[in-house]
Amino acid sequence: MSERLQNFPVSFFAVVMGLAGATIAWQRMEKVLQWNNYLSTILLGISILIFLTIFFVYLTKNFKHFHEVQKEFQNTTKLSFFPTISISLLLLSIATMTMHPFISMILWTIGTIMHFIFSIMVISIWLKHPSLEINAISPAWFIPVAGNILVPIAGITYASSEISWFFFSVGFVFWIALFTILLYRLIFHNPMPEKLLPTLFILIAPPAVGFISYVKLTGAVDSMARMLYYFAFFIFILMMPQLRMLARIKYYLSWWAYTFPMAALTIATILMYHYLHIEVFQYVALILLILLTGIVILLTFMTVTAMKNKRICIED
Repeated sequence: MSERLQNFPVSFFAVVMGLAGATIAWQRMEKVLQWNNYLSTILLGISILIFLTIFFVYLTKNFKHFHEVQKEFQNTTKLSFFPTISISLLLLSIATMTMHPFISMILWTIGTIMHFIFSIMVISIWLKHPSLEINAISPAWFIPVAGNILVPIAGITYASSEISWFFFSVGFVFWIALFTILLYRLIFHNPMPEKLLPTLFILIAPPAVGFISYVKLTGAVDSMARMLYYFAFFIFILMMPQLRMLARIKYYLSWWAYTFPMAALTIATILMYHYLHIEVFQYVALILLILLTGIVILLTFMTVTAMKNKRICIED
């Protein structure tokens, strides 16, 4: 057990991101279809329980195997997954806004401060690193910087709109810069390692979340909002032919990278329907939600099976 704890990865928080994203998607769809909120409430409870469990385990690892945590932080790939902790808090904040606004505000405050610190630390490491090469970049690099785009979704309710615009601006501009670098790396350099291939789905998240945040900030689906949404949907379509290749690789924890981007696109589609009242968006959102739910169920089963068979929480 000590060895399993020593190899417990910080990327486990991506599980919380997927579950919390699915919770928010179901909350929005239940509201559109005027269903009872039983399922989303159960999902919210599970998301909170999983977050507390993973947080407690990783905190224990921090106390007992601090050198391993340091090694993760010094790894240019694993470094990008530390902000999944703060993003999990921000997503739980969004998920609890209606039922528990005070708890939601606390989670948002802690998550926002934590994510700001993570962003400064990670970007500083990128700038000062003596030997970073182009092959080191992956879609996971979007997590620390583009995660800032999440802040306005609840932030517009809990703080000045200027704070939300600040975080949106940081995340949006860094997303464009990193997307350009990543596209260059994917086209002109060696393919990404098999373990990181599922993170290609992360490409969907920044424009999808950017659309949601932008609409929250402006209160309208204008030309800019449409551009973000349709670009996110194009990336989703672009990923579909890659599914055959992705299905052939063995299970890694990185498979959870499919979930949050799918949840973000589903929520964005529901928001398009809410503002434009075009029926096709409701049907598309329902299909995406069914697909997202199936992926979450499948990955939950595969993760539990992998843990039982000791295929995760092992040395790389």
